[in-house]
Amino acid sequence: MKLSIIIVSWQVRDKLKNNLTALFKSQVDFDWEVFVVDNNSQDGTVEMVENNFPQVNLIANEDNVGFARANNQAIKAAAGEFVLLLNPDMLVRQDTLLKMIDWLEAKPEAWVAGCHLLDEQGQTIKQVRRFPGLADQWAIASKLAHVFPAALHKYLRKDFDYAAAAKVDSIRGSFFMIRRSCLEQVGLLDERFFVWFEEVDYCRRVAEAGGEVWYTPAAEAVDLVGQSFAQWPTARAQKIFKDSQLKYFTKWQPAGQVWLLRVGWLVGGVLVALANLFKIKSKAKT
Repeated sequence: MKLSIIIVSWQVRDKLKNNLTALFKSQVDFDWEVFVVDNNSQDGTVEMVENNFPQVNLIANEDNVGFARANNQAIKAAAGEFVLLLNPDMLVRQDTLLKMIDWLEAKPEAWVAGCHLLDEQGQTIKQVRRFPGLADQWAIASKLAHVFPAALHKYLRKDFDYAAAAKVDSIRGSFFMIRRSCLEQVGLLDERFFVWFEEVDYCRRVAEAGGEVWYTPAAEAVDLVGQSFAQWPTARAQKIFKDSQLKYFTKWQPAGQVWLLRVGWLVGGVLVALANLFKIKSKAKT
């Protein structure tokens, strides 16, 4: 088995159907398999997969167990030499899989790789990131990045050339291809992360093990970006992001940085409260 594709889905039945339809139109010359792990969707996702894609290996969870744990369920059952973690709101092109496998087979130092991601308008999604640092994550937590966006330029790799392949710190988890040999050495995703930061953590572990993470424009895919997350209330999404961010810093950074990051979230909460109060007073005057 050359490739195992794993899709974790929650409440995006139609996007998943389009994803699978595109996948099974792929031009490949190798054996491959597809897993869908559904995190207790209530929109008919399981029935759609069963009725329309009987060739898919379906795992239907009774609860939403999170992104990392759900991926691990399928990774344990996957047989591929390469494993692709693919978001449900992705659309691969007919040659995407073939080109990625060809590129990886010619690049043995790349333990993990991601391709060129495009939005619906065909514009490049700037996915490459440096590993999180206190300054940039504090700017996010405190909301100061909204006022001073330049505080994130280094972290977001604003200068990155998406026309050229390069070794990077981390890539977006929506199209995340891993070598089997990497999984055997680095292990599974860390299930302490419900969602967010699990792919960054994995890239960090790859680097610690002496491997490399690469971005390549050799293949392309369309990323509709966070269709599942878009259904969450803002407060819930921020709470989960905060929890994952703090877990990442607790795992990789000194305790003092974790404390300072918590202070950043307190500052951010105060600024949001003041902004909301100002809006209420402004509306009252008008």
